[in-house]
Amino acid sequence: MTKTVNHWIGGKTVEGASGNWGPVTDPATGAVTTRVALASVEEVDSAVAAAKTAFETWGTSSLAQRTSILFRFRALLDANRDAIAELITAEHGKVHSDALGEVARGLEIVDLACGITTQLKGELSTQVSNRVDVAAIRQPVGVVVGITPFNFPAMVPMWMFPLAIACGNTFVLKPSEKDPSPSLKIAELLAEAGLPDGVFNVLQGDKVAVDRLLEHPDVSAISFVGSTPIARHIHTTASANGKRVQALGGAKNHMLVLPDADLDAAADAAVSAAYGSAGERCMAISAVVAVGAVGDELVGKIRERAEKVKIGPGDDPTSEMGPLITKAHRDKVASYVHGAADQGADVVLDGTGHTVDGYEGGHWIGLSLLDKVSTDSDAYRDEIFGPVLCVLRADTYEEGLALINASPFGNGTAIFTRDGGAARRFQMEVQAGMVGVNVPIPVPVGYHSFGGWKDSLFGDLHIYGNDGVQFYTRGKVVTTRWPDPSEPHGGVDLGFPRNH
Repeated sequence: MTKTVNHWIGGKTVEGASGNWGPVTDPATGAVTTRVALASVEEVDSAVAAAKTAFETWGTSSLAQRTSILFRFRALLDANRDAIAELITAEHGKVHSDALGEVARGLEIVDLACGITTQLKGELSTQVSNRVDVAAIRQPVGVVVGITPFNFPAMVPMWMFPLAIACGNTFVLKPSEKDPSPSLKIAELLAEAGLPDGVFNVLQGDKVAVDRLLEHPDVSAISFVGSTPIARHIHTTASANGKRVQALGGAKNHMLVLPDADLDAAADAAVSAAYGSAGERCMAISAVVAVGAVGDELVGKIRERAEKVKIGPGDDPTSEMGPLITKAHRDKVASYVHGAADQGADVVLDGTGHTVDGYEGGHWIGLSLLDKVSTDSDAYRDEIFGPVLCVLRADTYEEGLALINASPFGNGTAIFTRDGGAARRFQMEVQAGMVGVNVPIPVPVGYHSFGGWKDSLFGDLHIYGNDGVQFYTRGKVVTTRWPDPSEPHGGVDLGFPRNH
């Protein structure tokens, strides 16, 4: 029987009333296993109204109350790692170990939120003038919205809502309609932890729901992670409606391999970073830039490793890579490989014909490796979001750096070298928001912030870490003067206030 996924509004499950439903498939079989409600404008308004009502009390709740609930939530999340990972695997397709890793990275932000008391300490300057003190405090912004992608249905929401609610905001999550179940499990755990009704809401939906959230007068801030075209639209539209926006877009992450690098380590890193989670992550390495004469040897080592990766259903413990999320996405990824040779690339590995016995209906694709790729080719210019690795050649460090900096994306990048001076130059000169030195996927830990440059980020603040706290609060400065009890009334002074 097909499962139904509904909304979570005001602390309880609310059945979809729009009459519109979306299919959710098991990527390993291609079978539709679930139908998900797609919200109407009226249902969006209901979720925002619940969050607005809850903000009246949650926004002034004590830090002790918020953190005690978050500590209980953290314990429940930890105890339910496997259950959440199983939901991710069933609807996204990634292998169980990958799904567990996703939950673990989300837990890092919950840990940060549990310590929000130190993050929200204000500043105080005493005696700036005679008996005048100035205090800077941070307060919540109100109802905030998270619009999250299919590739990390648990982790990316946890990049947002723990800090948002710890700072005193209420939250409406609009997860991807392709894998909606993990968000509801998280909502249930938050309720079990004692989070008041309406503080966290889950609104299932598609473009209708998103468009309404972007214009809704009671929404104060929007967090988004997804493709660059949609991120640009989210930022432009929500900003025009007076909202604070952080919109993280797409990527084309490069790994620069210098001639002195440990090529075995570089090849290991390239395979894990390009093909892990089937390449469906914005921090995947999708372009390796080989400098000097190391290209042929490096490509050989990458091919040798890639050919050994075991592809299969995510619930098989022996699988190292699962299927893609949908058949349409699988076909789109395959089209880049099919067209690569016509655009001048050497197709070293072509994974487009891969199938898995017993799962012939699944959205399968193997690992593809393209060498001597041109910067003009579609496979290089577009974010493929699948297990396709492009290798480009450069004669010098300077040429490789210029190639990377010419990309319109600036999400993450990496350099592999034994030369500390070269690594230092690279981290200062490369135009990207996150840099790895002999680290292929430089995703910051929870207490630093995640975000790129150029077309990979729209808005001023990165996500989570200190930037996350700044995003989910707004500053207020209070100047106070209390007269001394023995001070006589000084009369009226119409001049400009003096600080001396």
